[in-house]
Amino acid sequence: MIKITLPDGGIKEYANGSTPMDVAKSISEGLARNVISAKFNNTIVETTTPLQEDGSLVLYTWNNPEGKRAFWHSTSHIVAQALENLYPGIKLTIGPAIENGFYYDVDFGEHTISEKDFPMIEKRALEIARGKHDYKMRPVSKADALAFYKSQNNAYKVELIENLEDGTITFCDHDTFTDLCRGGHIPNTGIVKAIKILSVAGAYWRGDENNPQLTRVYGISFPKQKELTEYLELLEEAKKRDHRKLGKELGLFTFSKKVGPGLPLWLPKGTALRERLEDFLKKAQKKAGYEMVSTPHIGQKELYVTSGHYAKYGKDSFQPIHTPKEDEEFLLKPMNCPHHCEIYNYAPHSYRDLPIRYAEFGTVYRYEQSGELHGLTRVRGFTQDDAHIFCTPDQLDQEFKNVIDLSLYVLESLGFDDFTAQVSIRDLDTPEKYIGSVENWERAEKAIINAAEAKGLDFVIEKGEAAFYGPKLDFMIKDALGRSWQLGTIQVDYNLPERFELTYKGSDNEEHRPVMIHRAPFGSMERFIALLLEHTGGNFPLWLTPEQAIVLPVSEKHEKYAEKVLNSLENNEIRALIDNRNETVGKKIREAEMNKIPFMLIVGDSEERDETISVRKHGGDDLGTIQISDFAHLVTKEINSTLKSF
Repeated sequence: MIKITLPDGGIKEYANGSTPMDVAKSISEGLARNVISAKFNNTIVETTTPLQEDGSLVLYTWNNPEGKRAFWHSTSHIVAQALENLYPGIKLTIGPAIENGFYYDVDFGEHTISEKDFPMIEKRALEIARGKHDYKMRPVSKADALAFYKSQNNAYKVELIENLEDGTITFCDHDTFTDLCRGGHIPNTGIVKAIKILSVAGAYWRGDENNPQLTRVYGISFPKQKELTEYLELLEEAKKRDHRKLGKELGLFTFSKKVGPGLPLWLPKGTALRERLEDFLKKAQKKAGYEMVSTPHIGQKELYVTSGHYAKYGKDSFQPIHTPKEDEEFLLKPMNCPHHCEIYNYAPHSYRDLPIRYAEFGTVYRYEQSGELHGLTRVRGFTQDDAHIFCTPDQLDQEFKNVIDLSLYVLESLGFDDFTAQVSIRDLDTPEKYIGSVENWERAEKAIINAAEAKGLDFVIEKGEAAFYGPKLDFMIKDALGRSWQLGTIQVDYNLPERFELTYKGSDNEEHRPVMIHRAPFGSMERFIALLLEHTGGNFPLWLTPEQAIVLPVSEKHEKYAEKVLNSLENNEIRALIDNRNETVGKKIREAEMNKIPFMLIVGDSEERDETISVRKHGGDDLGTIQISDFAHLVTKEINSTLKSF
């Protein structure tokens, strides 16, 4: 017999060789019908894998992220088989599950594939799925695995196998299809009821532009057709909310091939939007005791060698800048923290000076691969709302809680009310990924977990997601479409203070090492604005939107009164403009709606006579004819309902 520990801590005994499905059946038939994947002793296994030792077992259904990964990975095998059927002689490479769906990288050789082929591929894949073929894993010797793929003339799989150790290689079979695979499948193909090929794109083999270019086939699948229909509707809504589309329509930002990919150019409206966000955070930071600093866009290479950033990112980032002086090298700034450490070091400090809180909207540069660039969410130059707190170990707990309060204030003010917190810690199995002592890591991780618990945050702990220099707390928000994003981060760091030899004189008159907290509630201005655009669909909170109102004179003779209205609005600190073009009011309203201006103020004969305005709200609500002072009060009330003082 073997002892199986379940997630609730319960321990049950089963016959040696029992499978996860046997365990599911012993719990309930309903669970057994829905289980599609499992994890045993932290390793993903099939539901048919014989369990031959004591261990912990987790059962997954479609409703679990791990279940979806197994479902989508299994579907990638089905689609790969369909592609082989339809395009003889193609060479398959890898086909993993991704956040939403899966992809398979394929060398199509002489064949071509386009969007018009998608229905044919989907039809064949569903025919295969309906066969209810079991997924079966089997071990294969390295020699046999190499022979199999050499017989298919598939150099890609041969390369993968050559880098594997004999005794660790497995194949997955279903129907007539065989693929090199580590495992993690649903019980059989029949569980897949709906398949959609979403797109195709180019992708270099193993992500190296010196290697052959493959075709990446993206797809997604579901256990019910209804769920696919709902997903496709969500995709259509996402297209309407795409920040790249909205950014262009609203005149916020652009990109230039001459300036370079991944380097956004902010237009006047976008720049004003950024400035309002900065002013909003600066005001809260000032109340929280932060001081603003400013640092250059470059630094000597040695600065980032000291911080550890060069060792971690140097080879994959912008290369050193060489000056006329021999052997002098500078780097574009990849992070602000090394500069802030040097600001701290400019003078000696006493424990009475701490905590010290430095804040900066600092632009940093990282060389993202061209294939990874995406609008404002993945760029090569971006501005972080960075701050670094230098405190004593005794102050760490309260300072971390204070930063949580500031982060929650930012999320609430911008309408992000659906979120969880993620505590990212080390993976103890890969210590080489991290710098610093084990003792410091343990202290830092404990401090974050204690603060999250004290603040009553709904949080999860994720192993292996920590930064290389310290653990962190990330806020994972859900947008209006239910998509999850990482937004805002707080990190505890004992390592940079050691690397930069930061000290303060304690009450015992001895030198001590401060603790450093890194924090960025926005994360980066670029990514934050992208997510805000998609979350709101471009309908920003009233306090933030570029123009809060537009005055629409009915005809040329009403322009003088429109100017008077505009002056009154500006005196009440309402951002407004006049559309005095020689167009109909109907057309002006339609264009104001497209530009997502919150209020349209129509002025004609009666409004001028009575010194009033006719107010129409974005979306079509008619608020009637009111006094300008009443409108100003309405605007102030709406702003105060969303933007509270910190």
